[in-house]
This record gives sequence, C-alpha cells and structure tokens, in this order.
Amino acid sequence: MPYTPASYIAPETSEDNSLLDMLPTQDRYEFKIRSEKRRLEMGEVLHQEGKHTDTVYFPVSGLISQVSQVDTHPPLEMNLIGHEGMLGASILLGEGAAPLTATVQSSGLALCMETAGFIELLEHRPTLQRLLQKYLYITLQLLARNAACNCFHSVSQRLARWLLMIHDRSSNDQFYLTQEFLSDMLGVRRSSITVAAVHLQRKGLIHYSRGEIRILNRNGLEALACGCYQTMAEYHQILSL
Repeated sequence: MPYTPASYIAPETSEDNSLLDMLPTQDRYEFKIRSEKRRLEMGEVLHQEGKHTDTVYFPVSGLISQVSQVDTHPPLEMNLIGHEGMLGASILLGEGAAPLTATVQSSGLALCMETAGFIELLEHRPTLQRLLQKYLYITLQLLARNAACNCFHSVSQRLARWLLMIHDRSSNDQFYLTQEFLSDMLGVRRSSITVAAVHLQRKGLIHYSRGEIRILNRNGLEALACGCYQTMAEYHQILSL
C-alpha cells in the first residue's frame, strides 16, 4: 500500500534552500541556473526504494519524508527533509538506487536537477561536493540516531521530538495530523499516540483535538523531548564549521 502523508500545510516562503545558502556566491549561482524550481504536491512519491534516482531535490518550502517498510508493516519514517537539506545525497556515493522511499509530506517548492546534470556539476564545483559530502555524513548520523531513539525512548518523548522537527522546518504553529499517520511515523499503536498526545496537552505544551495540533509551549516541548532532538540539532551545526 502506498504511503499517504498527513494533511499538513506549510506556508509558502520566498526563502532559498538553507543548505545551498552555505555555498559561495558563484557556486550557488551555477546551481540555480542549472536547476528548475517546481512545486511538490502532497503525497507525490519522489524516490522509490531500490529504484533508480533520476532527480535530486533541494526543498525551499514543504516537507519530504523518507520512509522504510518491512514486510506488511506500515511505513516508518526514518528521515524528515525540509529547507535545511536535500533529497538524493546518496548519489555522492556513486549509488544510483534510492535507499529509502521519499514522499512529499507537505506541499511546497523545491529546486530540482536531473541526476546526470547534478553529477556533472559536482565534478566542476568541489566546494559544493565537499558541502554535500558533509551533509551526507550528518544524514547517516541522523538515521542511526533515529533508529536508536525509536528503540529506547518513550512515545511522549519521541512525539515531542517529531513535533519540534516539524516546527523547525516551517513557521507554522498549527497543523493537522491524524492519529493513524502519527502511529505510522513513530511505529506505534494509535492508542499509544492518544496517550502521548493527552500527556503533552495536560502539560500545556500542545492543543490536540480531532487531529488538529497547535504548539503552545515550544520551550516545554524541548524540555520534554528526548536528548536526541538536541543532538540532531547539533549535527546540523557541523555544516557551518
């Protein structure tokens, strides 16, 4: 069964991709004239696990989920990509097949480039290549951390972390997420999501009603979330070093 994302709408923004913004002016200009900005629609499958990757994506707005599916179990989210990152970094390893299925979780804009042209650009722009190699290293760290987090931390902690990740990638405090979607993303039963959401609401951190979630206390969510959230934020700081 194909993965269907939640009905989460991030606001449109005129800002560029934050990863590309780290490049020198000439490298950034070269990328932009070779790329195409297009709209990604919610539910659109961008990469299929094990299939050839023909396009790389640098989100400007919206969200992309990378998910893994085992047997008949629902897809489990392994990575969330917003304007801070890119989809298709595994190409830097010389591997043309996508490691995970990637689906648009929230509609938005992205700078896109065909894989062949992207590889050619990397060969002529070593600064871009070094930056993306560092980004790929960080992504591998995040995937490992996320796997450990799913095993060892409570549902409430993981839900708080996931809501913070959504919040970081948009300026919207309110979104709509069904219990079914949240249970799939966190790999737990719907009843566990209910208990965790009620816990966060009783602490005054969120308002949750019929799938509508509004963040009320960002600092409180950070305090409740597991240490993985802060660690993941620190990983991204490596890019600017």
